[in-house]
Amino acid sequence: MAISAKHLLEIAVDAAEDKKAMNLVVLDLQGVSLIADYFVVCHGNSDTQVQAITNEIRKRVHEAGAHIRGTEGFDSARWVLLDLGDVIVHVFHRDEREYYSIEKLWSDAKVVEMA
Repeated sequence: MAISAKHLLEIAVDAAEDKKAMNLVVLDLQGVSLIADYFVVCHGNSDTQVQAITNEIRKRVHEAGAHIRGTEGFDSARWVLLDLGDVIVHVFHRDEREYYSIEKLWSDAKVVEMA
């Protein structure tokens, strides 16, 4: 059974929040881009926290039976990208998040309020 994009989004957000991800933002890319339905953008304050957030998301996605299509940047822990298919997760180190300001690049996307 395939996991919906919305359910994958909830898994990723819950996992990131459990590891104290900072300034978590969800962008709805539907109708804006064909890359994915959602971007999750957050940051950690250290390399260790960035890796902990990433590991928790990967663990929960696997437990749910979903496939992670790719992971980039884990070793350097400055900007980790998790490709979950319809959901792309960006876990930045605080300094890189400020520098790249990815939310501004996707300003056409709506911000999703997660409960």
